[in-house]
Amino acid sequence: MIKHALFARFEAKPGKEADVKQFLELGLSLANQEAQTPIWFALQLSDNVFGVFDAFENEAGRQAHLKGPIAQALMAKADELFVRAPTIEAIEVLGLKNS
Repeated sequence: MIKHALFARFEAKPGKEADVKQFLELGLSLANQEAQTPIWFALQLSDNVFGVFDAFENEAGRQAHLKGPIAQALMAKADELFVRAPTIEAIEVLGLKNS
């Protein structure tokens, strides 16, 4: 059962919005390779604010994701793409409808 999740939020530097979208497309391809990441969403919250919501069956999956290639790429590109460091919140899933 999906109980553990993460929500990351980041603001693109002016003129970097298309680069952030391209980065998120790469993120999807990486997420598809993570067996312990069954749910992954890339989000555009406004013209220059983006986010990622992903969810996991257990804490081990969440921790593996935080140490994996997507998180590493996000932090490696942070200075280039974002106004400030991304915020990443660990959250708990209280309910899920998936069909």
